[in-house]
Amino acid sequence: MKIKKFLCIVLILCIGISLYGCQKKSFISGLFSKDDDMEIIRSDGEEIDVTEDDGLRNTVLYFQNGEGFLVPVMRKIPWEEGIAKLALKNMTDNPSLRENLAATGLIPIIPPGTAVKGMTIDSDTGICKVDFSQEFLNYQTEAEEENLIKGVVYTLTEFPAIREVKIFVEGKVLESLKYGTEINQPLRREDINLVKGDGEYRSKVVVYFKGNDNDEFEYFVPVTIPTLAPMTNVFTALEELFKGAPSDINLYSSIPAEANLQGVEVKEGVAYVDLSFSSLDEANERYVLDEIYKSVGLTLSQFEDIEKVEVLIEGKTLKEAGIEYELDESMPVFANEY
Repeated sequence: MKIKKFLCIVLILCIGISLYGCQKKSFISGLFSKDDDMEIIRSDGEEIDVTEDDGLRNTVLYFQNGEGFLVPVMRKIPWEEGIAKLALKNMTDNPSLRENLAATGLIPIIPPGTAVKGMTIDSDTGICKVDFSQEFLNYQTEAEEENLIKGVVYTLTEFPAIREVKIFVEGKVLESLKYGTEINQPLRREDINLVKGDGEYRSKVVVYFKGNDNDEFEYFVPVTIPTLAPMTNVFTALEELFKGAPSDINLYSSIPAEANLQGVEVKEGVAYVDLSFSSLDEANERYVLDEIYKSVGLTLSQFEDIEKVEVLIEGKTLKEAGIEYELDESMPVFANEY
């Protein structure tokens, strides 16, 4: 009997230790359980853009140019479950990706060896929780830190189901990173490529200028510019676009010096942009108008109520102005493709 009683006590102790160990393991694993490895990227009403190339999806990824600006690039990646994780993998630095991007002059923003250890997307709140491995922190400068965080947030929020991003490293919430970027709360799109001025401002607009690191690839760059306008508005955005890139950044405008903004009016989802030209070479007018249209369309894409852009010349349609060329008036879908 004593032996049986002793064995019962040992068995009870073993069960207790086992339960305690399970609870401790569950506590340590924190916010990312086995189920959290499952990624839900579809939501009601979401349209998945699958290209004519079977199984490929047009996906916007963010890279960095030689001047340190984030550049959006549409690339076709395989459609599969976990597509958001795959998007981040396609932005992670490695020799193959560097070689693939060589002709563009762009470089990856996510440090080598970084892995996505878990990802969940709350379909109700639109918050994506993504857990990176320790290598995520292996960047060198303050600019790299800023581009890393904004690049991840902007890439993930390209997916309609995601509105905000909460970043974890090895399952832990970090208050801030080594150069002060706070990541302890969900992050949303804000201030991409912000031009930091010394003066006061009342609002900010996003304007698309152009850049190139070599002769093979020219690209549009979204730049956030502080303004004195009481609130972000269509006219201020186009005014900044036609003013040209600030002198202290190595970007340029695709708007020719001969083009002047006369005004803009938005009616029933259409932005009527009225221009005048001091001169317009007939041989180059199609190229000039295409460049103006795309930079104007990209800049106005920040305003959700605008669905189309129509260019006028001194209040006249192109046809009325004697230009036999029909522009595609729909909003540009991608800034850059490669």
